[in-house]
Amino acid sequence: MQLPFWPAWLSGRDLGAEQIGMLLAVGMWAKVVATPALGALADRIGERRRLMVALAGVACLAYAGLWPAAGFAALLCLCTLAATAQSALMPLGDSITLAAVRTARLDYGRVRVWGSVTFILASAGGGAALAAAGGAPDRILLFVFLGSGVLLAACSAMPNLTGTGKTRRGSLRIVLRDGRFWLFVATAAALQASHQVYYGFGTLYWRGLGFSDMMIGALWAEGVVAEIALFWLGGRLVSRLGPLRMMALGGIAGIVRWSLTGSTEWLPAVALLQLLHAGTFGASHLGAMLFMARTVPPTAAASAQSLYAAMSSGLGGGLVMLAAGALYAALGGGAYLFMALLSAAGLAGALLLARRP
Repeated sequence: MQLPFWPAWLSGRDLGAEQIGMLLAVGMWAKVVATPALGALADRIGERRRLMVALAGVACLAYAGLWPAAGFAALLCLCTLAATAQSALMPLGDSITLAAVRTARLDYGRVRVWGSVTFILASAGGGAALAAAGGAPDRILLFVFLGSGVLLAACSAMPNLTGTGKTRRGSLRIVLRDGRFWLFVATAAALQASHQVYYGFGTLYWRGLGFSDMMIGALWAEGVVAEIALFWLGGRLVSRLGPLRMMALGGIAGIVRWSLTGSTEWLPAVALLQLLHAGTFGASHLGAMLFMARTVPPTAAASAQSLYAAMSSGLGGGLVMLAAGALYAALGGGAYLFMALLSAAGLAGALLLARRP
């Protein structure tokens, strides 16, 4: 619900495009400090599940506080608190999942696919519910709050991982001194940050083209259907291409997708471009996660995952989201061309990584 409709909720609170971009960007910047610190705390205390439950509870409380909130400052504080707490959950959950990939030989893509299935149900169903309610903004907040409650319940059922703090610190130092890891982080950041105009203003852009909320929800869902197909077949594809070629594939898909999105207004063509989400997000994410699984010691997994998430989604995504607000306000759909440049940078980074030992 957040990715397709949260900017619409903020717009319903009388915020302009630049204010929306700033609010979303600040939430991402908060990840840069908070997410690595929380990941290190999880590795140090060996209590990932308990920490995840606490963070999910904080997010629930922040969303509840948004109902009576008024004014940009109050919205900024509460949205940042919710985003900071919620952002740390994904790398902590991924560290647990990748541990199972190593020990139980699970297929990461076929685990991750269920998040994508849920996204389809929420975006398509949410779009239909919003259309039936006449686009009432508070209905968006209600759905986000209910979803955060489900997330809180799910975190309580996660398995716990344990280990010794001394081993974790030694493993993390090895990772942090590896120049290839930092090149990987920069590459993944460029690939994921290329989605920021789409994430922040895609719904508003499509509304400006005259698309209904139900159609917009279906378009978001369609992109994730393609992502699901990639995740389901990704294990076989990664074994053939390898993680870095998967990331390069994501860069190529992004160059094509973002170069055309801002100039395409015909609905069938828009729907066709949405299929490239399988490459821009799916291939990039799957390649990045499996690169981490193969290169990061398990004892430093939560710290490294959190650092990766903070730098790629937080610092890189936050800076690009701030620019996205100004670009969209000035250029409208033309802002997507700058996202194509980021995809090209991600492609170059993946090719450089492949050439380094």
